[in-house]
Amino acid sequence: MPESTALTEAVYYILLSLYEPMHGYGIMQNVSKLSGDRLTLAAGTLYGALSTLLERGWIQSLPGETNSRKKEYVITAAGKQVVQNEYSRLKELIENGAKIIGRADL
Repeated sequence: MPESTALTEAVYYILLSLYEPMHGYGIMQNVSKLSGDRLTLAAGTLYGALSTLLERGWIQSLPGETNSRKKEYVITAAGKQVVQNEYSRLKELIENGAKIIGRADL
């Protein structure tokens, strides 16, 4: 069962990146691109997050070449549900903020 806690920005972008199979360096580049270069992941941060996401079943490691150190990862159905839950939560935050601020055009 997917958890319903808020995701960190880094985890959210990592999960979004993995809608297509990607290796670690590609994930780092994509997160930077998605965030407009505002978020840069260090290797230790990325691989710690990947380990946690694997444990939770939100992503999976794809089989690769035997002698290759590069692993590719992809989001699972459970991970997609987590992203959808987070998207809905963030959308609610924006909508409620717009009501209070008076900018209903968001």
